[in-house]
Order: sequence, then structure tokens, then C-alpha cells
Amino acid sequence: MTNSDDIMQNIFEAQFLASRNQVAPDLATRLSLLEKLKNMVLDNAEAIAKAISDDFGGRARAETELLEILPSIHGIKYTMGKLKNWMKPQRRAVDLMFQPASSQIRYEPLGVIGIISPWNYPLFLLVGPLTDALAAGNRAMIKPSEQTPVFSELFAKLIDKTFDPLEVSVINGGVDVARAFSELPFDHIIFTGSTNVGREVMKAAANNLTPVTLELGGKSPVIIDDDYEIEKAANSVAFGKFLNAGQTCIAPDYVLVPAAKAEEFCKKVIKRANQSYKKPTSNEQYSAICGERHRTRLWGAIEEARAAGAKVYNHKAETTEGAKITPTVILGAPNNCLIMREEIFGPILPVVPYTIIEDALAFVRERPRPLALYIFSNSNDFQETILKGAISGGVTINGTLMHVAQSALPFGGIGPSGTGAYHGFEGFKRFSHARSIHKIGFINAFEMLGPPWGALSKLAGKLFAGIK
Repeated sequence: MTNSDDIMQNIFEAQFLASRNQVAPDLATRLSLLEKLKNMVLDNAEAIAKAISDDFGGRARAETELLEILPSIHGIKYTMGKLKNWMKPQRRAVDLMFQPASSQIRYEPLGVIGIISPWNYPLFLLVGPLTDALAAGNRAMIKPSEQTPVFSELFAKLIDKTFDPLEVSVINGGVDVARAFSELPFDHIIFTGSTNVGREVMKAAANNLTPVTLELGGKSPVIIDDDYEIEKAANSVAFGKFLNAGQTCIAPDYVLVPAAKAEEFCKKVIKRANQSYKKPTSNEQYSAICGERHRTRLWGAIEEARAAGAKVYNHKAETTEGAKITPTVILGAPNNCLIMREEIFGPILPVVPYTIIEDALAFVRERPRPLALYIFSNSNDFQETILKGAISGGVTINGTLMHVAQSALPFGGIGPSGTGAYHGFEGFKRFSHARSIHKIGFINAFEMLGPPWGALSKLAGKLFAGIK
């Protein structure tokens, strides 16, 4: 065991013992912790944005502020405003045969939560689950991504200054540290990242019977109705796709467009990209691709589709060098191409023409269930057809990404795109134990039925269950 493993084990054991030997934190304590988290983020917003930009090799401060800091703060404030009601015991009905009595549910802390966060939104996808864990009265250990070392080091220092190690601690390190982290016997682990790594986390957690929440990804489709204005749809898709240069787990991954409008849609998306990001490879408002290996993969995917005969629309592709890849739309890529097989996670948008809506739905259903689904239509019937015909983690209608920004809505996937959900009340419940409490009244009528079993128990069976 390495020194870092010793430190990690010691922190876990200290948090674990504290969670077992101390009473659950009251409302005031939880609100105080959330207030400290909120102020920590706000007071260090500039340093956080700079650290993330350094890790990416260039990312606009406005993107970090709007896509990470703002929703993080909004989520904390929302939770603080609702927490008192969430913590109240919930009364439940008692069947007549068990009266007089009362029943209730109390949401109580699980204990120690392990949070493994990704590199693409290193703040938002860390603060979100931490907010829910603290609201539910837990202690937390956090493993940020090793692919954002500047941010991860900064965040560890901020947490160390803000919280007692028994409340929240950050463990930094590489893949070996992440593997050892996932093998700790947490009371719950939440992991955000790739499906392949998610499988490994789930295997490690299974050895300790640790429940997991997995927020993964997949190929999130867009389906455009023939009645929807094509330019309006193109503008919205371009917005959701090219933010953070497509490095978003719920970014539109491919678009199903009526065949007669497919080429027009491609041109409109590129037009919008041109308006949003002039000279993208040198534009400070357009994000870089995080990591050379990822950039190489994306450039290879474009060239593979081009070589297979697909039509490639590039937005001012001045150069293939450097950390940025220009917004790209691809029409007619074969299904065996990388961009049609795997989650893209970059600024490349395949467009797939369809003739009838049944074909579009079949195309979606042939693939693993996605994390997000986007519908563009003015018809309620069309919207319902898609909602009933294609299952996904979440949905935004006539827009993109916005469902994840709603603090009152749960965020999570289904099947290969994840398991479990958090945010808001669902996040509070996710990191709580719903404890059932039944209190018997002045007389225990059920015990009076016997044994020895006789006429009274037989009458009870007949009255309450219809047993003959």
C-alpha cells in the first residue's frame, strides 16, 4: 500500500467512524455546510475558471460561469430553500386491521459518500452530487479527474480550507488512486464518466455491496419534425452541440432530419457556428479539446467518415494543429463509422436523413438507451409519439441541454447511459435511507388474533382479505 493509499484509508476510516458514532446532523448544520460550499465557489470563481481553462488549453470564462458556476450555485440555493421540508418525517397510512397505530418515513444519512467526478465539467459534476450528499446529512470523499490536474489541485486546497476533513475531503491522484478509491467500502458511490470505466467502478463496489449511482453517456439523439422551422432547430442544436466543443455528456450526438431538409439543416448549423465562433481555432470563446489522445481520435473520426464517402461540412477549418477542432457537420456517414458507433464527445455532428417517423424511432431503438433525447416539433402528438417510442434518461423539447439545468428535475440515465438519478429532492433521497417507523397504539389488535388460531383469526382473514 502506498503512502497516498494510507492517507486515503485513514480519511475514510475517520469519516466512517464519525458517521456511525455521531448523531445525524440537524437542519442548521446541513444548511451551514451548504452555505460554506456556496461561498467557497463564489469567492473563488475567477481562480476556478482560470484553472479549468488551463487544463483544457483554453476555455472561455463565460462558459465556466454559465455552465458550471451558475448551475452549481443555483442548485445549492434551491436545496437550501427546500431542505427543511425534505427532512420532515412523512406520514404513511396504516391499514384498518393494524389500528390503532401510526407509520412514517424518516430520511436519514447513509454515512460516507464517495464521489468520482469527470474532467469535462469538473466543477458542476462534482458540486452537484456533493450538494445532495451534504443535504442528506452525509460525509463525503471526492476523487476529481486526473485529466484536470490544475483544477483538481485547486479544489482540494479550497475544500481543505473550507471543511473539516471529517466532513469533506478530496483525494487526488491517477488511475491507480481512482481504482483504490472505488474499492473503499463507501455507503454509496456516485461516478460520472465513461460507460467502460463505470463498469469497473460497479464491479469494485459490488465486492463491498456498495450501492452505486452511475452517470454515463451514450449517443443522445435529436429528432426534428417536418413541421418545425429548420433554421430554428439548427440554431438550437448548434448551441447545445458546440458549447464546450461538444465535450458534454448530454450534447446532441446525432440528428435525425426529414430527408428533404437534411442538407439545408447541415448548412444552417454551420452558419450558426460561423456566427457564434469566428476563427474558432484562435477564438478564446471556443473551447479546446482536452487531451491530445482525444483530439487525435476526433480528427481520425472525421477523416474516416470523409473517406467512406460522407459529406463533411467544416466551419472554417484553418488548421488541424493545436488544441481546437472546428465545428463539423457530417451527412451520410456509414453506420460502421466511429461517429455512428461511439459517443462522439466533441464538436462533430452526424446528420441522418429519415423518411417516416417510424424509421427515425427504429434508428434510435436499435441503439443503447441514451442519456438525453431532444425533440423539435410544434405538434403535441408528434412529441408524444417520440416520448412513448424512444426511452432516454431525460428530455428537452424544442431546445437542448436545458433539462439538466432544472434543479427540481432528477438527472440520470437508463441502462448503458447510467443508473440512478440525483439533483433536488431525488438527490436528497438518493443519498438517504428511507427508514420505516411503525408505532403501535394503546392496544396491539393484530396480536389479539392468536395464536392459538381460532375463530377470530379466521374472521379477520375473511373481513380483510376475502379468504373463504
